[in-house]
Amino acid sequence: MTHSRLRLSSAEVQAQGHSKLNLTMKKALLYIISSIVSEGDKVEIEEKEQVGIIDFTVKVAKADMGKVIGKNGKVIRAIRNVVKINAIKQNKKINISLLET
Repeated sequence: MTHSRLRLSSAEVQAQGHSKLNLTMKKALLYIISSIVSEGDKVEIEEKEQVGIIDFTVKVAKADMGKVIGKNGKVIRAIRNVVKINAIKQNKKINISLLET
């Protein structure tokens, strides 16, 4: 599992326009999803921030999609609730989308 794309200094974080809480949410999301799937090294997360809304697009292998969604969407709903805690601290909303790689 590689996390090199997420290791940034605070200067780099500010230069890229990310807040520390956004980076924390992204790292938490990557950790949770990588722990669930069998192909954790293929998990990719893209972040886009619009006015008050943070969009995370999570790409996982096709075989792992069912594990991330769970029965009746319970797993992805729980993941969204966990990540939402930090978003509430920032007075922002989040949206997590799943894509197959």
